[in-house]
Parts: sequence; structure tokens; C-alpha cells
Amino acid sequence: MSITMIHDYLRLFISFSFVLCVLVMVHELGHYLVARWCGVHIDVFSIGFGPAIVKWHDRVGTEWRLCVVPVGGYVRPHGFEDPEDASEEQKASWIAGRTFHDKPIGARALVIFAGPFFNFILAFVIFALLSATVGKTQVSNKVMSVIQGSAAAHAGVKPGDVIQRLGQDRITTVNDLLDHLMGQAGVTTTLTVQREGHSIVLPITLGVASNAKGVVNLRHKGQIGVVFAVETLAPLPMLPAIVSGGQETWDTTKQALFGLWSILTGGHSVKDLGGPLKIAQLSGKAAQDGFASLLWLIAVLSVNLGLINLFPIPLLDGGRLVVYAIEAVRGKPMSKRLQEVSFSVGFVFLVGIFLFSIINDLASFGVFKRLFYEFS
Repeated sequence: MSITMIHDYLRLFISFSFVLCVLVMVHELGHYLVARWCGVHIDVFSIGFGPAIVKWHDRVGTEWRLCVVPVGGYVRPHGFEDPEDASEEQKASWIAGRTFHDKPIGARALVIFAGPFFNFILAFVIFALLSATVGKTQVSNKVMSVIQGSAAAHAGVKPGDVIQRLGQDRITTVNDLLDHLMGQAGVTTTLTVQREGHSIVLPITLGVASNAKGVVNLRHKGQIGVVFAVETLAPLPMLPAIVSGGQETWDTTKQALFGLWSILTGGHSVKDLGGPLKIAQLSGKAAQDGFASLLWLIAVLSVNLGLINLFPIPLLDGGRLVVYAIEAVRGKPMSKRLQEVSFSVGFVFLVGIFLFSIINDLASFGVFKRLFYEFS
């Protein structure tokens, strides 16, 4: 193995560990701070997993750990387990009025919700910071290149054209165009572009997207067939940067939800799902491009982590919030048996998704093709 490859793998490992540690630590910090605010004692705040390299206690008795596996971390609230599940030794160690399970439903729900909420806060802060320092990088509605044989090519779109309207809908950003293309597959309309200072109206029949199985669906998003230019805007003053940070967080959230919906409805293949190996690859690439690129990746992943944790899946924060909502409606907790079954189903589902994402990643890297050719 060459020195260059060792350097690349080391950069990938360090950047991946840094990205995951930041994401998970901020998530757990949300649980920690709101739990303390609600009067819940925190037994352990661990940075990483496995045996502790260093550990110490703060003035309120929380044990802080720095562990050997620098990926992620966790927070353990005092008395998080239900009284019926706790041993006599655990019950004897509980501090009256400081246990998690003694708090009202609203307080418990707030502690659980704080983790995903802090992921959105992290994304907002990073987006605003980048807008105020290096400037916001965005995809413009200026055409950089036209894909051969596409709807745009047949319509006469040229590199350098700036798309202004799709039919009667005004286009100011690429997101505007993507929104207006929804449900327009195969539609004949017009595309207004600015070329050399003049507005030109071009008749165009939008392309038709096919789903993962190659099935055409006219309800899907129309396709134009161009590659847009990427531009970096000048840094913004603080107040506009804050507004920009909020807008970019919202846009990233919408894009993530739309991507998931598109996969569920067959508009995109499940092969588009990325797992930990893909995140590691992206982290290494972002680190190579510079610290600002790495921060941008953290912001995007933080939004996705916050969303995923809010899904109503047992074992995730969203699943726990559903349990608390049911408890609030019924006036008493869900039966222990139902909770155990739901958590077991949630565990199997999450493990399945994790394994599937890893297989997806390996397939996208061409690992299975290489193995097939090697043993065939």
C-alpha cells in the first residue's frame, strides 16, 4: 500500500469520525441540556463508544467519558429505566425528584425532542456562519451544459442561457424549477431563457422520468436535461446571513423529505439510499475540498439526522414521542408487552435498514462486480 493511499484512508477515517462525533454530540447535547433544565440528573455523557480512555466527574456528579471508538456517543439520564425494570440496587441509588421517569409527560417529551431539534439548530448555525464568512454556494439557473438528446437539446437551449420561465411560472432559482417540474412529465410547454440580453421563448416537450424498474409515470417530475452552473455569492452581513441560514435549513429539510417521498412512491430507486460507507466517502471528499465544505456536509447530514430521529419508529426519538402521546391520550402508559414488541420490531427494522444501506454502499463502489469477475 502506497503512502498516498495510507494518507487518503487516514484522512477519510479522521474526517468521518469528526463528522459523526459532531452530529451525535450535538444531538446528545440537546438531550443533556434540556434534561438538566427539566431537573433530570445525567449519569453519563459519553463521547464515543467502548472502554473509556479518560473519564471525570463534574461538579453536579455527571460522569464524562472519552472512549476508544471515536464515532458517536450517548447520554444516560438518571432513572431512565422504568421502575418495574430496575433492580433493587438501581432503585436504591435513585435521587428523589431527579429521575427521568418521575417527570411529567411533557418534560419527558421535551427532553427526547431536544436531540433532533439541536440537529436543526446546528445546521442553521453552520449555514448562517458559512453565508457570513465564505459566502453561500448555490446552483444558479444559468445553464452550464446541455445533455445530448435531452428535451432541452431538442428545444434549442444553449450553454450560457439563463432560465426565466417554465410556461407561465417565473423561475428565479433551481428549486423553483424543480417545484414546477413536479407532475409535468411529458408535458408540452414553453421555456423562456435569457440569451445575450434578450428573452427567447422556446417550445419544449419535457422529458419523462422512469422509476427504479424503468416504468414511466406521467405524474412524476418532468426532465429538461441540463447541467446548471454553481456560483459562490459574496459573504453576507450578519442579519441577512442569519436569514439565509434559516432559509437553507428549510430548503434542505424539504429536499430530504421530497427525496424520501420520491423513493417511497417509486420516483427514485432505493439504491439512491446512502449508508455509513457513503457518508465516510463524502466526508473524505469534503475534507479534501476544505474545512468549509466539511462544515456544509455536517449541516446537511445534521438536518437528515434530525428528520430521521423524528420518524415514528420505535427506538428512535420519534417512536418514543409517539409512546408519550399515547400515554397522554390514555392517561396511563402503554402496556409493557406492547412496548417490548414495538421496540423489538423497531430494532429489527433499523438493523435491516443499516445492513441494506451498507450493501447499497458496497454495490455503488463496485465491490460485488469486482468479486463476480474475480471468481467467475
